[in-house]
Amino acid sequence: MIAEKNTILLITYDNWGFNQYIADALEAKGHIVKHINFHNFRYKYPSFGHKIFNFFTKNTGVLNLKHVHYNNIILKELENIEKIDVAIYIKADFLSQKTIKAINKKSAKSVLIISDSINRYPKTKKILSLFDKVFSFEKKDCEKYNLLFKTNFIYNYIDNIPAELKYKVFSISSLDNRFPVFQKIAKRLHELKINYKIIIFTSKKKDDPYLEFSGKTLSIAENNAFLAESEIMLDVHRTQQQGLSFRVFESLGLQKKLITTNTDIVNYDFYNPENIHIIENAEEINIPNSFFEIPYAKVSKELLNKYLIENWVDDLI
Repeated sequence: MIAEKNTILLITYDNWGFNQYIADALEAKGHIVKHINFHNFRYKYPSFGHKIFNFFTKNTGVLNLKHVHYNNIILKELENIEKIDVAIYIKADFLSQKTIKAINKKSAKSVLIISDSINRYPKTKKILSLFDKVFSFEKKDCEKYNLLFKTNFIYNYIDNIPAELKYKVFSISSLDNRFPVFQKIAKRLHELKINYKIIIFTSKKKDDPYLEFSGKTLSIAENNAFLAESEIMLDVHRTQQQGLSFRVFESLGLQKKLITTNTDIVNYDFYNPENIHIIENAEEINIPNSFFEIPYAKVSKELLNKYLIENWVDDLI
């Protein structure tokens, strides 16, 4: 337990559920945490005309009715909070400066965590100066905007590797510009006669002989069930993104091997070529048979400690 209890306001757009682990870890340390997850704030258009209006205004950067809705509810909830020791934001680019300033006025300290590249969400640049601390997993952004570097975290750790596993390689992803790379990797795994499962989420009708498609996103519990049944995890990073995705830290916590397209992983202290194979060119995928055959080389708990969620949260407060 800690000597002093802090009242912490955690404000996130938690569409996958990862940020609840942050709230749980802070509460486990004795802090009082209010988690406002504005992904849960459902907005219903008053009319079809409002929907058409929002389509044009959000794409031109003028106005987003959903974002206005998020901000209004957050400001309403803020009225019931008297004191905040630390306000922690994730995905604050969804929020207006008015909302952020109102929260920070009640907060002794404000912290922003950026787990995407600023190139992907350029509106983030306009709010950086509003926070006492800003962390980013993107090294280039840290250098360019003078931010503090902080990776993603391990939220699920096991001591023992299961003896029997259902899939050799597993991955799950939304449909975006990484799709052609997934296609090439899946085709290559098929040629190598590797048992794999790669799921792509999309509301569009898609067909590919080497991939599975789903119109329903999985919960973290469902995702973790697939991870538990798999020996090797596949990570395809976004274009122009250097920061390591959650897939990397899931593989570390679950003691799984990793196939990744992110070449910057060689610069991390846990990198081991026995555990991590890097695909540098999707047009020329060469994964040696030995990578699938050699057992996982265990990473010491001492090395992983700084990435475990219970330790990762310490420098936020």
